[in-house]
Amino acid sequence: MDNLHLLKYEVIFHWGAVALYIVSTIFFAYSVSFKKTSVLKYGMFSALAGLVPHSIALGLRWNMAGHGPYMAKYEVLSSNAWVVILMFILVGWKIPRLRAAGIIVVPLSFLMMTFGLFANPELKKLPPALSGVWLVIHILFNKLAVGAILISLGSAVLYLLKKGNKDREFYRKLPSLEVLDEYSYKFIAFGFIFWSITIVAGSIWANEAWGRYWGWDPIETWSLITWLLYGLFLHLRYFFKLRGVKSVYMLIACFVVSVITIFFIPFIIETLHGSYFM
Repeated sequence: MDNLHLLKYEVIFHWGAVALYIVSTIFFAYSVSFKKTSVLKYGMFSALAGLVPHSIALGLRWNMAGHGPYMAKYEVLSSNAWVVILMFILVGWKIPRLRAAGIIVVPLSFLMMTFGLFANPELKKLPPALSGVWLVIHILFNKLAVGAILISLGSAVLYLLKKGNKDREFYRKLPSLEVLDEYSYKFIAFGFIFWSITIVAGSIWANEAWGRYWGWDPIETWSLITWLLYGLFLHLRYFFKLRGVKSVYMLIACFVVSVITIFFIPFIIETLHGSYFM
């Protein structure tokens, strides 16, 4: 079967995954809106079902392109969403009381994926500069950082919802405010570690590809700004006991900056990195 036919099936599987993620979002929204804890499992099952066609679509793409899904906006955003959904399912399986965070994680993931699907689906060859193990590490840990940050955001939003509705039965079944606050902190700590590895691996790869470890490219600069902000958050949390609503709002502010770094800078500003993701 030629690439044209495979590309058609790949698009079909991608949109099938989006449909199932939308169904999952509906279940999560219904559960949180109408305080139905039992419905959360259907949101989890739908998200897990969505991973099946999503995995097939990315596998077809990988086979056709001959490289991993990191060469264009279409591939980058789809593979980011795949990693985030997988991480959330694993967390939801391990910590069932945190499943309600799907009200944030799943819709943001499928919106990210859908935005990518409206981009140019053209297959691109892998440039010589985009090779080597350090690039793979750089990309992998960037995606893991995105997943950890989104799950942390979900925990933070649950904190705000529970704080305003803590007397309702649905919210009493969620972790306590202190535990939700701790989860948001721990996932940001993981995200910070993953982001640190992303920067270090990217610097080593940049030296191999362009002959310098750091060049103040816009993406490099914004990645550093994001890393410093999350580092400041963790510093305030650990040494100055930043807790509760103030912690949540600072985390949300850091999230906004990370969104700019990950989803806007590479695609709207001309950079050395951006030329690979158009």
